[in-house]
Amino acid sequence: MSESSFTLLREIGALLLDNGEEVRFSIDAYRGYRYVSVRRYIQTDGFSGATRDGITLTPEILRVLAPLVAALPDEAKLAKDGALGKFAKRPGICVVASVSRFRGKTGLELRQWQEDTGWTKKGIWLPYERIKEIKALFVQTKDALDEAPPDLDDF
Repeated sequence: MSESSFTLLREIGALLLDNGEEVRFSIDAYRGYRYVSVRRYIQTDGFSGATRDGITLTPEILRVLAPLVAALPDEAKLAKDGALGKFAKRPGICVVASVSRFRGKTGLELRQWQEDTGWTKKGIWLPYERIKEIKALFVQTKDALDEAPPDLDDF
């Protein structure tokens, strides 16, 4: 395997949204390290594939974040706006998980924060009305990470 190549190791599942959109959870490898990708995909007449809307998490972040997501209430009206946590991704960059409102709807937001410049464009907002499916995808991803990783040289 090339040292700088990106490899999809495992598709976990997808959260189907409106207008032919979906959010896919997957486990990827880049430069010999495993990551969890949560990314929005669209399918239209002119384009089909991944968008820039998404975030990459380290396995350590996902293992800590999964129980926090599982503890969220199933109803949006019971969820309190605010940060669930701030998790170090690499020096100077963190991932902030929060419950937030956007255009009158509640959602789970995963957004990257850079210490010297603040919020980045990297992140994704997941609709809270689908929280049960989101919780299941986090559990499935955590379980997949806990399995023995494949030998990356096989890809």
